[in-house]
Amino acid sequence: MTRLTHEQRSDIEQRLRSRRRELLSEIRTALVESGDHTWAELAGRVHDSAEAAVADVLADVNAARIDREVTELRETESALTRLAGPAYGDCADCGAHIPVARLLVQPGALRCMNCQTRVEHALGRPPSL
Repeated sequence: MTRLTHEQRSDIEQRLRSRRRELLSEIRTALVESGDHTWAELAGRVHDSAEAAVADVLADVNAARIDREVTELRETESALTRLAGPAYGDCADCGAHIPVARLLVQPGALRCMNCQTRVEHALGRPPSL
């Protein structure tokens, strides 16, 4: 299996840094929006249980969105840290080289496809890229 070239590492680093900037912006925006439209305020204006349920769902959706973005931000930061070292691109489980094509598509990949499929199967999720 081929190791990453200097150009490929540079490309991956640029994409990770760009995604980090996007995520930070999205998280800031979501937090500002949640401050502008406080869910407690919205819930206080509801007139029946259906409106209260909608207010709860909106609050949950916003919290889930922020949680997802924070998780991805942590994964992106972790990938940038690994990229700075010599072990970037090695599977965290079996130690094999992760194919360059996979890293170019999924720069934060921790595992080769075989190990990732095994982990996702154990978690009851469909395999991801």
